[in-house]
Amino acid sequence: MLEDLALQDNGIPIYVQLRDQLSAMIGRGALRPGQRLPTMREVAVALRVDLNTVQRAYAELEREGLLTLVRGRGTFVAQTPPKPRDRKAEADTLAGKVAAQAKAAGLGLEELMEALKTLKGQGA
Repeated sequence: MLEDLALQDNGIPIYVQLRDQLSAMIGRGALRPGQRLPTMREVAVALRVDLNTVQRAYAELEREGLLTLVRGRGTFVAQTPPKPRDRKAEADTLAGKVAAQAKAAGLGLEELMEALKTLKGQGA
C-alpha cells in the first residue's frame, strides 16, 4: 500500500492528499474491510512527512467512518461503509475533492467530465 501513495507539491495540503488517496483506495477495493493499514509512523517515514500530518489524515478518515483505530492494535479499514447522511452534500464534497485533484494534475473540468461520462457508459 505504501508504494501506491504519492505526494505532490501542488498546493494541496499533504494530509488532504493522503486522506483522499486512502479514501480512493478503500473506494475501489484496493484496501478491503478489516485490512490493517501501516502504522502512522510507518507512513510518515515512508513519505518523509511529519507524523502529525499522517495522524490528521487518519483521524479525518476515522471521523468519516472509513477507518477504525484500535489502540494497541492498529488502524483498520472499517467493516461497513458509512451511510451517507445527505447524498447531495456527499456528492458535492466528493466533486470538490475530485475537481481539486484534477486541477492539481493539470486536467480541466471538461476533460474530467468526459472521463466521468466514459465511466458511466461502462457501468461504473
